[in-house]
Amino acid sequence: MIIHLKSSIGEGQAHEIAKATESAIFHNGDCFVLVTPSKLKEAPNQYSSMIEQSWPMDSDIQLASKSYLSETREITIGNTTIGGRTGNTMVIAGPCSVESEEQIRESAALMIELGISGLRGGCYKPRTSPYSFQGLGLEGLKLLAKMREEHGFTIVSEVRDATHVDEVIEHADVIQIGAKSMYDHGILQACAKKDKAVLIKRGFGTTLQEFAQAAEFVLSGGNSNVMLCERGIRTFETKTRFTLDLCGVAWLKEYTNLPIILDPSHALGYRYGIEDLSKACVAMGIDGLLVEVHPNPAVAKSDAAQQLYHDQFRQLMKAIKPVAEAVGRKIV
Repeated sequence: MIIHLKSSIGEGQAHEIAKATESAIFHNGDCFVLVTPSKLKEAPNQYSSMIEQSWPMDSDIQLASKSYLSETREITIGNTTIGGRTGNTMVIAGPCSVESEEQIRESAALMIELGISGLRGGCYKPRTSPYSFQGLGLEGLKLLAKMREEHGFTIVSEVRDATHVDEVIEHADVIQIGAKSMYDHGILQACAKKDKAVLIKRGFGTTLQEFAQAAEFVLSGGNSNVMLCERGIRTFETKTRFTLDLCGVAWLKEYTNLPIILDPSHALGYRYGIEDLSKACVAMGIDGLLVEVHPNPAVAKSDAAQQLYHDQFRQLMKAIKPVAEAVGRKIV
């Protein structure tokens, strides 16, 4: 159950009620909000005079539920707003990993050419093998921040674990929580304490319920700037890296109030089909598209097979714009 207390209720009283009802508590700018376990279906009678409004919930998808907020939340990232009724589909692109200043400058030049404000790059890489490139760490974050200072980019970078979450929060505009880190409560709780945008990627073995509930950890801490990213789930298929769950995206759009981002690069795992997948993603009326692009994928230090060459990305951008127009969306 979600409970909005009356604006006249002070912090002390609000925390007393939260403790009595076993609730998470935060202030939304107007009033204190309590989120109880979903098993509670009615507000306790002794607090009825202090409650402005309440919403009983069927599951612990609560703050992210359209039963609570019927429209998609608006999130402003840099100079771009997505969600709500904006009709914007934000493209975020760049290399899988920041590898050098020369590489990230070449990537930045392409984004400037194409009018893209969202620049992505991994600095702390959650790799499957301990012998693979692990990222440049803080040095990479500083290179991304340098591109923002020079060109006004919105920077998106991933947190690998809780040991460096503060560094990513400091240097990035969007904190990406990767598929392998989706259950890391240290990361989720750190992001909940900030107002920066958070992009949560779906774990490849995660149900939609579990995916949305990960967002609840951030939302219930008071940070409403949460986006969900579908990047493919593991199925029986072996010819592609993962399977992009567009059925799941339809469910998320229908039942959650969070902006939806799609990542075709990680889903397919091979560059040959990224343009077609991107058109399908945009046709679903999504809020953002995350694409990996590298100046020379042949020498990339991570995910070389799925990163697009610059000319391929130019073609992709041309291909998705008419699709976006056809479904009433604008590529930004």
